[in-house]
Amino acid sequence: MPVGQHTIALSDQVSPFPSILPITETAMLKKETSSWYLFSVRIIQARHIPCKDLLSHSDCYVSLWLPTASHEKVRTKTISNNSNPLWNESFHFRIQTQVKNILEMELYDEDVVAKDDLFTVACDVAKVKPGETVHEQLTFNSEGKEVLEVEFMMGSIPSPPEKLITNGVLVAREMLCLEVQMTKGENEEPLKRGESVMLMVKESYEEMQRITEDSDILCLHCIKGWEPTLKATLESGAAETKMQRDASSGSLEVPLNSFSIGQKMKVALPLEKPAHLELQLKASGCLEGLDVRLGFDLCVEEQDFLRKRKKVVAEALKKCLYLEQDLQEHEVPLIVIMATGGGYRAMSSLYGHLLGFQKMNLLDCVTYLTGTSGSTWAISNLYEDANWSHKDLVGPISKAQKHITKSKASASSWKTLKRYIKELRQRAQEGHLISFTDMLALILEHMLHGELNNSTLSNQRQAVNQGQNPLPFYLALNVKKDMQSSFAFKEWCEFSPFEVGFLKYGAFIRSEDFGSHFFMGRLMNRIPESRICYLEAVWSNIFSANLLDVWNVVISLYPEWKEEDEKNKSLSTQPFSAQKTVCFSPPDEISHIVNKILTSRPAEERTPNFLKGLQFHKDYDQHEEFSTWNDVQVDVPPNHLTPLEEELCLVDAAYFINTSCPPLLRKERRVDVILYFGYSLLEPCFDSIEETGQYCVEQGLPFPKIVLTEEDKKNPKECYVFVDDENPEVPIVLFFPLVNNTFKEYKAPGVKCSPAEMEKDDIDFVSSMSPYKLENLTYSKDDFDKLLMVTEYNVQNNKDLMLQAFYKAVERRKHQQS
Repeated sequence: MPVGQHTIALSDQVSPFPSILPITETAMLKKETSSWYLFSVRIIQARHIPCKDLLSHSDCYVSLWLPTASHEKVRTKTISNNSNPLWNESFHFRIQTQVKNILEMELYDEDVVAKDDLFTVACDVAKVKPGETVHEQLTFNSEGKEVLEVEFMMGSIPSPPEKLITNGVLVAREMLCLEVQMTKGENEEPLKRGESVMLMVKESYEEMQRITEDSDILCLHCIKGWEPTLKATLESGAAETKMQRDASSGSLEVPLNSFSIGQKMKVALPLEKPAHLELQLKASGCLEGLDVRLGFDLCVEEQDFLRKRKKVVAEALKKCLYLEQDLQEHEVPLIVIMATGGGYRAMSSLYGHLLGFQKMNLLDCVTYLTGTSGSTWAISNLYEDANWSHKDLVGPISKAQKHITKSKASASSWKTLKRYIKELRQRAQEGHLISFTDMLALILEHMLHGELNNSTLSNQRQAVNQGQNPLPFYLALNVKKDMQSSFAFKEWCEFSPFEVGFLKYGAFIRSEDFGSHFFMGRLMNRIPESRICYLEAVWSNIFSANLLDVWNVVISLYPEWKEEDEKNKSLSTQPFSAQKTVCFSPPDEISHIVNKILTSRPAEERTPNFLKGLQFHKDYDQHEEFSTWNDVQVDVPPNHLTPLEEELCLVDAAYFINTSCPPLLRKERRVDVILYFGYSLLEPCFDSIEETGQYCVEQGLPFPKIVLTEEDKKNPKECYVFVDDENPEVPIVLFFPLVNNTFKEYKAPGVKCSPAEMEKDDIDFVSSMSPYKLENLTYSKDDFDKLLMVTEYNVQNNKDLMLQAFYKAVERRKHQQS
């Protein structure tokens, strides 16, 4: 409820929500209470403001935004034709002390044609202590000429504290749900004439709802502590003459903090007598039962899977390592297969590697299977069968070969396009956000399956419910749509049959709810789960790059360019720290246009943001888990992080590093052995493993040091073992480059090819005419078989190295326990 003309009221919430089963709370979840304070900002004056308009002096005003207190921005009046404007205007915000409150003030020059953003100030409210008055002169450049003079005050508010739920990074606040129902009866006459009642709560998730003659119960959800107000207005039924009536004829306002939780209240809209409209209101509040799981530990379903899978792995390791005694649960190492991307090449290669594992009876030793981009196509295909790892892989491989070798012309036929359009229309009717990625999904499905595939990600739970197969993980990057490259801002988003979530924020939702609408950790509008093809398109979306992404790929091919680019990046980014006021100038118009061109993503994916509404804990940037995955400077201030976005923008993880390692490096999983399969054709073919190693060093993640000689890079071996003998917490990594120096000479472990066979089976990985280039969408049967043979041979020929790593991991586990 506004306090005076310029006050932003913030505060309470929570209530009845869709009937769903809440995700199990985690041990790391905390319940806190937070006191209320009134934070006051007095915009005094500005001095020496430059003029961008050649015809007059600046016409200045200041905009204020504190998203933890209100969705809305407020502003001063405009002082026209004055380079030293004096405002002396005050604004008041109700704030909570347990959330991170960052106030942004923007100084504008309000021109007739367009307004210019002159300067922006980001200020941590925590710098002002209760009872203090802080006077500041904010300078916008090193010379200190342009100045904004402000005054901050912090005072306590005598009101009950608010209850919060937090994982130490994100905070869910109390919500209020207002149920509105029209009283049935004779007072419906206005609605029968085609009129309707417009309900509006500015700070609510829905913002507005409309009551018509056919309406039942309508709900408006808002933050309880923001002291929202319901405004109800009777509107004309004719759209062309629709106009709001004044307060004496069909309009009322009701402060929601006047409601008693759980009690019903009747209100009437004043109409011309004798007509009237009566509404029945009921406010409900709650904080429990979040539908977004806030926590960094593993979900209950994955923990249950691990208990079951360890029994399978223990038995398999006993056989292959010839152990005399059974392994105890704590002695069973976590062995994982990690596949990189590379289109059809990655898909085909992963099939070959898995076939080799199956022939060596080693698949049951593996606990996790991860992939990105093209390798996810093979994984998702396999998990349509609930018992795939215990069946002959020749079947699914033959099916994949059929579609890889067929002509792709039918994927763009008129008949097929009409089917795409029909499905996309139906998808839109279901409530999904439609983008170019959805069309790409249907094209991929046609090329990979040739028919409609109704399987979903959550369906894959059937393949792991008894621990019978490794648990699959898929990876994508969440990026900024039109602000930065994928290199400058990226957030790892992992997908499993159980959950989808962000490693950095410790926030996860059930996989079947991905694509639905959330607010403040609650599921507001459930959308039918997407078929798996739509996720495959997200995991391998190569079309959502912007020009800066393309540039980063180009410079990665030229080490000297890359070194200079990294130097420039380090000079141009400055970290934001708490308790520090940061002032900066936006780019000029030309720079803004250029940046827009460079960062625009014309074919981005669109997914509702399940973090929407959640706020940041006051100490979020000090949290160990957040700091581990907070790998870009723009991660602070929090006003521009993902919880403030309406939608997610998910892209192929290979835009940053062609790896699917991040889900495996979470300390909660404590992986022991990573079988790292690189599917790059680039020379050198070690870019992926080296970049992963460097990234892990920078982020403090457990990963062995990657040391390669010049000879290694000139003549790659079949397998490299990287291990940190000083730190048993660091996983043993076995790296298998796709291109190596022996595949041409051997057709099976220990069996050399004859000269004739070498000529016949020669595989072209490196020339410009290679059939395995990323853009090649059709392989010949011979090319597919050769790639399968090479990858199958590669793992079988290195069985001894793998068994040595498995044995070392077992010994490590035993030693750590003792």
